[in-house]
Amino acid sequence: MATGLADGGSSAERAGAVRGVVGAARKPRVSAKGEQTRARLLTAARSLLAGNGDAPFTTRNVAALSGVTHGMCHYHFKDRTDLIVAVIEDIRPEWITPLEAAVREPGSFAERVERVVALLTQPETSDMSRLHSTLHWFSVNDERVRSALAAEYARWRVCFVELFQVLADERGGGVDAVALGEALAAGADGLAAIQSLGSDVDAVAVVRALVHGLTARVDRPGA
Repeated sequence: MATGLADGGSSAERAGAVRGVVGAARKPRVSAKGEQTRARLLTAARSLLAGNGDAPFTTRNVAALSGVTHGMCHYHFKDRTDLIVAVIEDIRPEWITPLEAAVREPGSFAERVERVVALLTQPETSDMSRLHSTLHWFSVNDERVRSALAAEYARWRVCFVELFQVLADERGGGVDAVALGEALAAGADGLAAIQSLGSDVDAVAVVRALVHGLTARVDRPGA
């Protein structure tokens, strides 16, 4: 393309080269607009899934709420399930990514535990709590949603296994990181469920008791 412009080339070649340059220049702007539309659709989908408003969750209602045509919604998402799966991925930075960072940033086991405790004891917003509940409901009736949600929870549980692997590395072995990590993940799940009901629970004390109880089992394996 560049050679054709430099040499002169035929009119057709020059025109084709110019169209290619213009097309390349325009592509980022089109892509950015598409991403903005997709983001608006996801925001609307999250709102409806969280039960905000009286409209049921349909692609048509998501399109209307986001201010785009129904056809544009289906341009970005093939069907309702595609949209739900995209929402599952979209909320990852709000609950999984921070936990991954808390566990993987440098520090001792005790230091990482403190970061994890700080995260786990922050109650979910009402919207996020309702959103998780709705996603679970859809997962019962839609295999693709179930698989996507199960994969996210598996990724979340891995964080706890990695946390106890740090303890295993510090002690040179003798720690079943998988069993302890899965146990803490299950306890954290239960705490989240209790908190979602507005129960008056000392979350910090509960999480610390879970961690200390599990590490005590390592110190006294026969207990």
